[in-house]
This record gives sequence, structure tokens and C-alpha cells, in this order.
Amino acid sequence: MTNLSKASNANGTTIGPNSAAMLTVDEGSAGQRIDNFLTKTLKGVPKSHVYRILRSGEVRVNSKRIDATYRLQLGDLVRVPPIRVQPQPVAEETRPVAARFEEAVIFEDEAMLVIDKPAGFAVHGGSGVSRGVIEQLRLERPHAKFLELVHRLDRETSGVLMVAKKRSALVGLHEAMRANHMDKRYLMLVSGDWKEKKKRVVLALQKHVTANGERKVTVEEEGQNSETIFHLKKSYGEFTLLEAQLITGRTHQLRVQLAHLGFPIAGDDKYGDFALNKALQKRGLKRMFLHSAETGIRHPLSGDKLKLIAPLPAALQAFLTSLEKSPSTKNSE
Repeated sequence: MTNLSKASNANGTTIGPNSAAMLTVDEGSAGQRIDNFLTKTLKGVPKSHVYRILRSGEVRVNSKRIDATYRLQLGDLVRVPPIRVQPQPVAEETRPVAARFEEAVIFEDEAMLVIDKPAGFAVHGGSGVSRGVIEQLRLERPHAKFLELVHRLDRETSGVLMVAKKRSALVGLHEAMRANHMDKRYLMLVSGDWKEKKKRVVLALQKHVTANGERKVTVEEEGQNSETIFHLKKSYGEFTLLEAQLITGRTHQLRVQLAHLGFPIAGDDKYGDFALNKALQKRGLKRMFLHSAETGIRHPLSGDKLKLIAPLPAALQAFLTSLEKSPSTKNSE
């Protein structure tokens, strides 16, 4: 049974079950999509309910109906209807939050936070994940007025993950990404003996959602263009270590491109060689060998050049060391 409760937005305005609230968009929220604004404002309210009140027209901006993609403008007046929410247990609210990512911080200033995300952590909650990296960071930093993901990494991908601490920084970083002014490099171990020292791959990728809600990407002519430059780092005979330079940033881009070319990423449980993955687990590789190793970008506010580096995780380095003992291993250069 759903109980009546109250939620408060970031400005302290109480949004209850009996009356609508009128919220004025400030500088911290200007430019944000209305669905993301409501999700952040209505803490404890499921996303499905947020989209329901958007579709029904109960949410109004300047007295007009809008859809979920509307971007808020400074001074917009947002009407939020009466909300029914399930109150959170008091024990959960008062329980101290353990810091999980403080030791993973690569860079931080007043504008942005960069961490070396461990494998196994989703970047945000949803699809069976109650708390992702961004939700955890917000709990660890309750006084932070603004924390938003700049980009995403797959759950099993480790490495450089950027979080904006100011909306101006978020906008600046997104503009740099769209203009291809960000140099993102990944390291991956693929199955097979890759021969080319440098290879540019361009494929059209199409996203799908399966009947059970799983995201899947395939190579199809009507899909969106994806582009990557692959560099040969080292050959291990049956495996090859590659570096990928992203030109575009499509969902599952590297995983799908490499699988399509016949060089699936070792340990990839969605697009890879499942029989091989099972054998690799016995050999010590317990995760997908995909790591966001380096990102070069200018600081979104100061313009200074930043080189953000996440070293190869110990577990992945240990697996490479085990491959070094193989007589088929040879240097690429």
C-alpha cells in the first residue's frame, strides 16, 4: 500500500501529497532536462512516476505542457503536482554512509571531480541497481550543491569517470565532447592475433531493447555512425592488447565494433565469446578486460590542459603478466 509522505527539493520547498508546488528555476538548474530536474528534486519518487506525471501533463512549465526532453531556462516557473511517495525507513536515512571512492579520486577542484571507477559499479542506479556511483557520491558529499555525471562507463568497465560540480562545468565538458575536443583512450585485451598497427574502424550501430528490458547494440546500416582508431600495443598470440582512441562515443561502441570484427573483448559477457570467458575465469580473468586509461581535455572553466590517467587495475595487469610466460607472446614494436 502506498503511503502519503512529503518530499523536499534542493531549495527546501516542501512538496506534499495534498497540494502542488511552484518552483522557480535558478542558475544551478538552468539548462537541465525537466525529467532529470524532477528526479533530483523529488527524492524518493520512482522514475516511472516522474515520467507518468510528465506524460499526463500534470507538470507545467510557465503554465504550459512540456515533454521529458524540455530544457529548463533561468526563471522558468515549474508546477509540480501533489506527490505520493513511499517514505524511506528511518534507519536507512540515519545510517552513516561509508566512503567508497575517496581513494579513487584522480583530480578534483571547485568545478569537477574525476575518479578511477572500479569495475562492478554502475555509474547510476536503475535496472536492478539501487545505488550507482553518482548516488553514492551525493550521499558521501551531502553539502555538495551540484554533482552530475559528465559521461558514462559500463558497469564492468573501469577507469576515468568525470563528474561535474558546477552546471557551467557540465555544459563546457559536454560542448568539448560534441566538438571532439576530448581525447579518450581505452585499453582492452581481445581474443585473436590482431596484425594492424593502426586501424580506423567506422560502423553504423543500432540500439535495441530486448523483451526483458536489456540494452543491446547491433551493426546495422540504419544505425548511428561510430568511429574508433585502434592501436596495436602488444601481441600475446592468442590475445592482443589494443589501445582505442574514441572519435565518437556510442553505447557499447568498442565492445560491438570489436566483436563484429571477430576480436571480442576478453571477459565480455554480452558480446564476447562465452565459452572462452568461462575458460578465462579459471585462468584468473574474472571481469571484462576494458579500461578507460586516459582522458585529455582542457579544463571547462580555466582552459588549462588536463591529462587524467587511471593506471591499469592490478587484476588486469596480473593477467597480462601470466600471458607474458606464454612462448607465443611477442612485442608489437
